Amino acid sequence: MRSDLLADDERARSAWDEDEWDLPDEVPRVDRLPQRGSRVQWLVWGVFAAVIALILAAGSTGWWLLQRVSAEEVVGELTSFDVVEGDTVATVAQRLADDGFIDDAGVFTWYVGEKGGLEPIPGLYRLQPGSHLGDVLAVLRTPPGETYRRVTFPEGFTVAQMADRLAEVIDNLSAEEFTSRALDPTRRVPWRPSDVASLEGLLFPDTYQVSNADNESQVIERMIELMQRVATQEELEAGAERLGLTPYEVLIVASMIEREAKVDVDRGRIARVIYNRLERGMALEIDATLYYNSSTDVPFSTLRAIDTPYNTYTRTGLPPTPISNPGRASIRAALNPAPNPASGDSLCSVLPDPTVGCEYLYYVLADDDGSHVFAVTLEQHLANVDIARTKGLLS
Repeated sequence: MRSDLLADDERARSAWDEDEWDLPDEVPRVDRLPQRGSRVQWLVWGVFAAVIALILAAGSTGWWLLQRVSAEEVVGELTSFDVVEGDTVATVAQRLADDGFIDDAGVFTWYVGEKGGLEPIPGLYRLQPGSHLGDVLAVLRTPPGETYRRVTFPEGFTVAQMADRLAEVIDNLSAEEFTSRALDPTRRVPWRPSDVASLEGLLFPDTYQVSNADNESQVIERMIELMQRVATQEELEAGAERLGLTPYEVLIVASMIEREAKVDVDRGRIARVIYNRLERGMALEIDATLYYNSSTDVPFSTLRAIDTPYNTYTRTGLPPTPISNPGRASIRAALNPAPNPASGDSLCSVLPDPTVGCEYLYYVLADDDGSHVFAVTLEQHLANVDIARTKGLLS
């Protein structure tokens, strides 16, 4: 049985056609196929790395720009910055950086380009160091003629005080130039006598909107115009004629009232004292006139002894010019003095005939609020002075 099986196997082998694949030693060489999955993987990782690098670079650049565009800690007060004729964005940017308003001139130039550009307009601008570039650009885009600051000149300020106040609030205006312009004799000003150069008493004290494009002369002109308007409303010319004075003389009276009166109720009676003394030929003895153009450090007793055109103790009549710039209330009081006390008033009872010559002639401080007490005789006045000294109201 076994021999038969062997014979069959031998016949099967002889029947099998041999080929090259049946002999391992003779298998033809085939090159190795490329591993595509590995190369794609490396390519993906390469692209990913490049993208990450770009993102990091962009983020770093963006953060760098953000730090320079964003506001830093604001340092100091608003400060003046001048744009001059011929300035470009580049020159403005460099000066902003040099002056410490911005951190980087190049970034500002780039930022301006991104935000639509800037046409530098010559003039004064007010900037705060450390501001956001957008705030800086917004200020520089606003023409100086459209940028205003409020300047308040209190009633009773002199020209010198107005000059100092203007220079204090508006950086590009000077007290010296304002004072010089206020002494220009060629300027046409209503009611100023031809032999007077000063504008004292002719500049209306008020709050003014002064632009960064205004100069000292323009501010003065507006103050003159407002004084003229107020005087017209108060009928200065007609009132002066009624009093037998010139409009300028009324303004002199108003200026003294402004410096002497501290409460409104006193204005009309102080005006009456002035007119009564002028009519009698008495010296006005207005303390405020002594201090005009004089140092406040000089004692009152010394000033009283110095004979000047403004010493109303040594000279009769009105001082040569106003001693301050009066407001509406004092102009109105100068034009409408209070009546003298009625004959039945207790002040008049000390007179031989209360119906004759009972007139306000004296006044002195009566209280801490600046109010005054009035008298018709010297004896009454001296008694009031003693009371004021006791209260510590007089130096």
